[in-house]
Amino acid sequence: MLVGRLGLETARLPHADRFGLVYLDRGRLTVEDGCVTFDCAGGGGTPAGRYALPHQTVSLVVLGPGSTVSHDALRILARHNVGIVATGEDGVRFYTAQPILPDFSDLARAQATYWADLRKGRSLVARRMYALRFGQVLPHRDITVLRGIEGARMKETYRIEAERAGVRWHGRRYDRSDPNAADLPNQALNHAASAVEGAAAVAVAATATIPQLGFIHEDSGQSFVLDVADLVRATVTVPGAFKAAAIVARRPGENIERVTRRLIGERMRRDGVIPLLIDRIKTILADISPEEERLASSRLPRRRLPSGTTAATGEENEAKEGESDADDDRGDA
Repeated sequence: MLVGRLGLETARLPHADRFGLVYLDRGRLTVEDGCVTFDCAGGGGTPAGRYALPHQTVSLVVLGPGSTVSHDALRILARHNVGIVATGEDGVRFYTAQPILPDFSDLARAQATYWADLRKGRSLVARRMYALRFGQVLPHRDITVLRGIEGARMKETYRIEAERAGVRWHGRRYDRSDPNAADLPNQALNHAASAVEGAAAVAVAATATIPQLGFIHEDSGQSFVLDVADLVRATVTVPGAFKAAAIVARRPGENIERVTRRLIGERMRRDGVIPLLIDRIKTILADISPEEERLASSRLPRRRLPSGTTAATGEENEAKEGESDADDDRGDA
């Protein structure tokens, strides 16, 4: 790009008109003649070569392992409101991000508004999350009931995925003081959950939403990140974990953490999990629809939970097995 050509060196495009995320690893992010340039050595997710980065048309740069960034590159990216995030390979770890200045604060304001409405707002967003996860809108408004249903369904998901992978499954077991004491499937679930939480943290940073304000998780400083990570628990985290456990069971010399991270990273890159989570954040924080307003205002009769489950037992059983779906799965974080 020629310096000053068409005035693009000072252009500030709205994020809605930009291309989104670009992943770079094993190289140097610098500035040459006013253009952000990435010199890549190759061997990772980015092919070797020199790339001129169209920083005016990108919303977020995701820097993977083996990367360095110059002060001048940080200055120009910040000037054009381009976020930069440092992650593990394929986004399986979230390390840091510079402050991101989106065009609008609508998502953060919507999140704070829903979160502050204890009577309707929090349960509305929680129901939206469960609808995305389970493919149906649950009529219940009590978060304890919703968590009970979630616990029962996740148990069945574990059973199905273990059977599909050919792995022996004896239930969710996690000792926070000694996470390596767990069997292979449970260790793999810990590592897979931490990897997906890295991607969720990138999505939360990219949307400038507030990590502390969760709707299902409450106590953690990363509560909303954990909420977002759970949106792909049944489709990415659990299947990847059991697949990793099956591989290591056949090859005892393999490291369960390394295998799990590699499988989850490949899956996230192939399926575009980070962009998917960004879209889902926008969905769960969207304006309330007339139908949702009607349901939130109506007096619904108390619904019965799935057979054998009560409002408490689903959550209690998960907790007994070490999986409260809060931050117990972050065993290796």
